[in-house]
Amino acid sequence: MLLQGVHHVAYRCKDAKETVEWYTQHLAMNFVLAIAENEVPSTKAPDPYMHIFLDAGNGNVLAFFELPTQQPMDRDQNTPAWVQHLAFKVESMKTLLATKARLEAAGIAVIGPVNHTIFKSIYFFDPNGHRLELAVDCGTPEMYEKLDQVKWDMLEEWSKTKKAPQHARWMHDDSLTSGA
Repeated sequence: MLLQGVHHVAYRCKDAKETVEWYTQHLAMNFVLAIAENEVPSTKAPDPYMHIFLDAGNGNVLAFFELPTQQPMDRDQNTPAWVQHLAFKVESMKTLLATKARLEAAGIAVIGPVNHTIFKSIYFFDPNGHRLELAVDCGTPEMYEKLDQVKWDMLEEWSKTKKAPQHARWMHDDSLTSGA
């Protein structure tokens, strides 16, 4: 089987209308679809919901469920807040910095840009508490090739030791990446 792509990714939201307005205002996403049911189609459980879909570009769809009869939403308390996030690609560093300025002007706290060597990114939270990342690629073909060559060795070493392998240490050496 070969997958054809991601149809959509779904998260929970506190308020569907607020979520649509936030994503259209701050990330210029188009609101493309709303589905509301009183029964879950897959389980037949009586559970009213609003399911909203937003265009994340290039055929990618971000969806949310508002579930008014369920317990208040929360995040996985056993996972650090920085781990669970959704990253979107932007076209340029200019776009990344302009978006950061717009978010901050709207009162949204933003971390970054953070230099990850092969990409630079900013981080912030949506009104539901979901951590978002906007990233711009800046890696070279040579960098990606070096990473491709060591990926399986790194995974194997990690599997055995649970310590960060040093095969790609060059990514954190300022003398090698200052031009990236």
